Amino acid sequence: MPTLTIQPSGQQIQAATGASILAALLGNNIEIAHKCDGKAECGSCHIFVQEGRKSISKIQRTENEKLDSIVGVGSKSRLACQAVLGEEDVTIELLSFV
Repeated sequence: MPTLTIQPSGQQIQAATGASILAALLGNNIEIAHKCDGKAECGSCHIFVQEGRKSISKIQRTENEKLDSIVGVGSKSRLACQAVLGEEDVTIELLSFV
């Protein structure tokens, strides 16, 4: 079970392997914007993966297209609703709050 570290707070939560980062956050009562309920349609759950990028799922076309339309996207950008956790620990930076 990977540990998910949330920056800038430094809070750590246990998350299930195979869960999206969005599901892990919401399941631990951590608020993050998610207007389209995890369908990769809005981009509101944009995060930066600071550590552990190789442990999460690869970017798929739908997510990549949405990220291309968001201002401020970088090489560490992902949509929390589409990034699925592997077995290794991951550190993310939250960019949007509810």
